[in-house]
Amino acid sequence: MFALKIASIIILAYLIGSFPTGVVIGKTFFKKDIRKYGSGNIGTTNTFRVLGPKAGTVVFLIDFFKGTIATLLPVIFSISGHHWCLFCGLAAILGHAFPVFLHFKGGKAVATTAGFLLGYNVHFFLICAVIFIPILFITSMVSLTSLISIVLIFIASFFFHDLALSLISGLLVVLIYWSHRSNISRIRQHNENMVPFGIVYWYKKKHNS
Repeated sequence: MFALKIASIIILAYLIGSFPTGVVIGKTFFKKDIRKYGSGNIGTTNTFRVLGPKAGTVVFLIDFFKGTIATLLPVIFSISGHHWCLFCGLAAILGHAFPVFLHFKGGKAVATTAGFLLGYNVHFFLICAVIFIPILFITSMVSLTSLISIVLIFIASFFFHDLALSLISGLLVVLIYWSHRSNISRIRQHNENMVPFGIVYWYKKKHNS
């Protein structure tokens, strides 16, 4: 009975993660399939670029809290064992990256990963935010920031003496780098998209004007 309950909430966590927020918002309110525009990604950054800041913010918040809610499912269903929260959070992240509703072709799971971290450990989440935000301000690139941050987050996880958290963080390094393959190529070619703020953005804008 316990095994069935665990399997059920992990499947539910995956399905929550699989909810294709960007596609639903785009088709419902803008009559656009976001997969056919910009980078073709269903996540926050491409939504901001294609559908605008309001839609991008909504997609970010939903994708973020997908990770948080899924991570807290064991708590909601009164299942003891903090490690189950990790498994549910990972299931949601995998759901976002490989959603059953989109033939397993999803997003890069950065927002959902952040939501998972909040649901699992608030203090660790705050440390991750302190890592992520300044790097984004320096690089002006969400992709490069994600690639740098996830490695630093993995290293930071060891200071929490939580083996399961470190193992999951290690898996996230692999997942984030795998999902950002095209971004890595564009970064190397110096033509990766930038957010409209930050040191690199302002530097390039100043020297291209």
